This record gives sequence, structure tokens and C-alpha cells, in this order.
Amino acid sequence: MQFELTQEIVTQIIAYINDKKDNELSKLLTELHYADIAEILEELNFEEALYIIKLLDSEQTADIIAELDEDTREKVLESLSSKEIAEEIDELETDDAADILNELPEERKEEVIAQIEDYDHAKDILELLKYDEDTAGGLMSKELIAVNENWTVMRCVREMREQAKEFDRVHTIYVIDDNETLKGRLSLKSLLTTSTKTPIKEIYNPKITSVKTNEDDEEVAKIMQKYDLVVIPVIDELERLVGQITIDDVVDVIRDEADKDYQMAAGITQDVEADDTVWELTRARLPWLILGLLGGLGSVFIMEGFDEALNNYKELFFFTPLIAAMAGNVGVQSSAIIVQGLANDNVKGSLWERLLKEVGLSLINGIVLGIIVVLFGIVTGLDNKFSLTISLSMLCVIIVAALIGTFVPIILNKRGIDPAIATGPFITTSNDIFGIFLFFYIAKLILGFH
Repeated sequence: MQFELTQEIVTQIIAYINDKKDNELSKLLTELHYADIAEILEELNFEEALYIIKLLDSEQTADIIAELDEDTREKVLESLSSKEIAEEIDELETDDAADILNELPEERKEEVIAQIEDYDHAKDILELLKYDEDTAGGLMSKELIAVNENWTVMRCVREMREQAKEFDRVHTIYVIDDNETLKGRLSLKSLLTTSTKTPIKEIYNPKITSVKTNEDDEEVAKIMQKYDLVVIPVIDELERLVGQITIDDVVDVIRDEADKDYQMAAGITQDVEADDTVWELTRARLPWLILGLLGGLGSVFIMEGFDEALNNYKELFFFTPLIAAMAGNVGVQSSAIIVQGLANDNVKGSLWERLLKEVGLSLINGIVLGIIVVLFGIVTGLDNKFSLTISLSMLCVIIVAALIGTFVPIILNKRGIDPAIATGPFITTSNDIFGIFLFFYIAKLILGFH
């Protein structure tokens, strides 16, 4: 049954802390998953959260600390000594340990590493710290089972038992040669149904998907998604097996990227959360708001250039928000589809093919919406010439907005810029300006003003 955090649980835990009922508190928390305890700690004040971390042993608290929100974890680590952090690190898998160490100042990081008792564990963590956090090397863990292709099945089982003592989970059995080059994988079925004297090289599967240590983390996520993998091996430039990436780490990458794209599309230029400071939130939001303001001022100047039209055809003013809204909506729709396609690597074919497709789609949508506007004009008694102006303007605006929404993300992506930036205020503002200009220019041609 899934744990559900309630106010009653939080109140009970706070009461245990205030009354120093450590035995009752330990018993309650021991029955919970570390992720649930981390969720509870986020609801407590810092002193109460730290009390629980100090109360529980490192075997429990290591995973809890790794699960905490980054800001909360930073405060917790600041309150622990280097020796206490090292004890927590000793209990974590290498990838989680490296992530936590990366959050520490350089001097503190060195102090903690020096306090880690398990030399091999410290060595593996140091190796992971060499890689960029946004690469396969930065994502991978060193905990894995590897067997030599020259071993027999009997020796393989014996060696696996020794290796598995150190790990909580065994995902895959990797096969390597004497140079530690990745050769393939070994299925449990083959291991159980083959003679104990059979060499591993005769039964392993050489078909295995792997990634290099310098592979971008988003590309790793795409590969694992494409081939439905729960784990993928990581190799170095010499194709030696150096680690593995599990699905839980990739889920974190996908979630972080989705959060970043969502904020970018909303016009937020950096990663922020609701409980960040006012200054941090202002820095993230203000640049795009300024862009929106400049775009609005640009629209004002465009309308001033057609002041005669507004004097003679005041109805144009009332339809301006409609044209701007349609331009923004169509642009955001087009860009959202393209950005999603780029993220999933589904944007195929030439630019000309996509051009024709967008023009065709825009014509259909524009004609349907234009007919609705004409019918609206007939019902409300608008002049037919004026209704035609609005309809034709809307058709042209929809086509232009769709093309902008399609090609801007593609161009940004080719330039190495995150295309998600094109799905928010950038597209909306630019399409508002183009839409209003086209509207008045077409109205000028049809209605005949200067």
C-alpha cells in the first residue's frame, strides 16, 4: 500500500521529537521507506529534520539524505561534520555518493573523501567525480556484476556470489575479456541450464547496447527509451566496461529536462522553484517580461503608423486582439509540436517538406476560421468587405505564425540553443508583432486607406 503523508503523522512525529520519545520515533520511522521519510522531513522545520537524521543510523539516513530536496540537503550537510558525511557516503551507491559530494565546497569535499573508510568505494567515487554531471559518466554507478568470457559456468557462479555480496540489486550480468572490454551479457537462464564446465564465451549474448562515458545524459535517456532498457552499460574510449546506468537515474534526467522545458516555455530563464527567494524568482522571470513589454511597445508603434485606418475604420481596433491572439495561439501550437518532436528525435525529412505541410495545415485551419468570421459578420451586420478583410488577414496571420512557430525551434536547435525557449513569450511576442502588422497592411490593401 502506498504511503500517504497526513497532518496527523506529522503532528505525531513532532510530538515524539518534543517529548524525546526516541524509541517510539525510531520504531515508527523504521517501518517506512526512505523516500517516505524524506517526504516527512520536508514538512518539518530544519531542527526537527536534523534531530531525526541524528537519531537514525547511517544505513537508513544515507538514502534519506540522497532523496531530500537539494536546498534541504545542503542545509543538512552544512550541519554535519566531515566524518558524519563520510559515514553517510559509505552507505550510498557510488552515483548517489558522487552527486552529494559534488554539492560540497572543494575543501569540504576533500575532507569527506579522506574520511571514507572503504578505500575501493572512495576510489570509485573519485573516478565518477572526474566526469561532467550531464554525461553518462556523471550518471553511472560502479556497482555491477561482470564475469570473464574465459571462465566456466561453475567459476562464474562462484565469482558472482562474491561480487553480489556488496550490492543490493543485480540488474544484468556483463561479460568482459581479459582487458575488461565489454563483450556482451549473460542471461540467468543460460547460466542455470548449461553444464558447469561450459565456458562463458560459448553461451553469452554478444548483442548489447552501450554508451560512452562522454555521451550526453539526454541522449542516454533517448537510447534507453527507444530500446526499453532498465539498465545500460557504460564504456570508455577503449570500450572497457566502467559502469552502468539504471532507469531510476534516467527518470530523474527526463523529469529535470521536462521541468526545464516547461519553465522555458513559460518564459522562465533559469531553474527555480516556488519557495525560492523573491530575487531568484525575479531574475528568472524579468528578462522575458521585458521582451514582452518591448514587443507590446512595438505593436503600439505599428498601430500608430495606421492611425488613419483607426480613424476611418474604428472596427479594426476591436478586432486587433483577435488577430494577435490567433497569431500567438497558432505559433505556440506549432512550436510546441516541433519542440516535442526535436526532444523525441521525431522531426524527420527536409525543411521544404515540413514547409509544405505547415502551409497546407494553416490553409485548412485559416479557411475554416475565416468562414466562421464571415458568418459572424453576416449575423452581426458587418460590412461584407470588412468581414473579408478580417478573414483574409486571419488566414495570412495563421500561415505566417505557423511557419515562425515551426522554423524558429528548428533553427535554434541547429545552433545548439534549447528549442524550448521558442514555445513561450518569444514566439507569442514575435507573432503578435507580425500579426498586427499583417492585419493592418492587408486591411489597407482591401479597404483602400493611406
